[in-house]
Amino acid sequence: MTKAIVLYLHVHQPYRVRHYTVFDTAVSRHDYFEAEADDPASNELLLKKVAEKSYLPTNARLLEMLEQNPEFRLSLSITGTLIEQLERWSPESLESFKQLVATGRVEIVGETYHHSLAWFYSRPEFEMQVAMHKRKIEAVFGQTPAVFRNTELAYNNELAAWADQAGYKGILAEGWDPILGWRNSNYVYQPTGTENIRLLMRNYKLSDDIAFRFGDHDWAEWPLTADKFAHWLSEDKQATNFNLFMDYETFGEHQWEESGVFDFLVNLPKQWLKTKGHTFMTVSGAIEAFEPADEIGVPQTVTWADTERDLSAWLGNAMQASSISALYHLENKIMDSGDWSLIEDWRRLQTSDHFYYMCTKWFNDGDIHAHFSPYDTPYEAYINFMNAYRDLQYRLEIKHG
Repeated sequence: MTKAIVLYLHVHQPYRVRHYTVFDTAVSRHDYFEAEADDPASNELLLKKVAEKSYLPTNARLLEMLEQNPEFRLSLSITGTLIEQLERWSPESLESFKQLVATGRVEIVGETYHHSLAWFYSRPEFEMQVAMHKRKIEAVFGQTPAVFRNTELAYNNELAAWADQAGYKGILAEGWDPILGWRNSNYVYQPTGTENIRLLMRNYKLSDDIAFRFGDHDWAEWPLTADKFAHWLSEDKQATNFNLFMDYETFGEHQWEESGVFDFLVNLPKQWLKTKGHTFMTVSGAIEAFEPADEIGVPQTVTWADTERDLSAWLGNAMQASSISALYHLENKIMDSGDWSLIEDWRRLQTSDHFYYMCTKWFNDGDIHAHFSPYDTPYEAYINFMNAYRDLQYRLEIKHG
């Protein structure tokens, strides 16, 4: 019986809003994303740091793994905002991603260009960003996405129906227990109300063992070795596909090289492929190889974030809800302006990270939010964002006379 590891890594960096004060608004400086080098929100500085710690060393190891293990495969999604920054500040990193894709064993998954939550606020804008991302992937990597993932793995039945109608063969979601019920995520499923599309659901426990717990010396399973991990997977005798979905930056940035995470990554194919019938598949490969085990309905929105697995990480407080609503309220006027600089700034402000930085949750999840934010507090994130928003609004009013 064939058992496959389906490794999917999400690669993204936002355009962070610089320290943009009320005194910068309604004047000649509309450079919301061009921070000075010593600003914690400097996109160039942060991009180069992540490229050095994660993208370049991880890609080098993945290329080696692909060359040494003919059965090794993986899937990536890479946002338009990151591709733009790589083109500008780290072309060598972009080239290393191209080398992976050129092997023919790395699949790129489709998503929104600007890593936005547009699905929940504007269907036309959502579809435009998906089309923009598709064109960018085709232009840069020569591949057309056949599987879709929404921003933050946000998923529900309506999105599955849209993706089915749009012609995607598969869609990705979080394998959350309240949704799965008595089932588990280690199979291919069919979304309720669809005809052709298939659903792959993230095994959050196994994924988070690598993404979050790997370097935790207080974790009962530390240290996690490739041999131990492969043994865990082998214990599930009925599973067909183990969906390991995580941020690309897990390797080298979230889990530092000193933790041994690169050794784990390199050794995983060697340990897993020792057993007959064990293999690796891309997301499309798993969809094509296995029949759906069941049909799954997800009426409410599920994401891969925080203990609630909902949208509260981005929309859970008044700052988040009011700022994102205000931004999408500008849509018609922004698009009618025909001004590309306005449209581009408006789209960059849609990136979900801006609202994540405004999250005021603490206890179980707050430390995670604080770790990823370039701002000292959620309120600072909100103030910078709203100052940029107000300046965008001012420019729009000037444009319309």
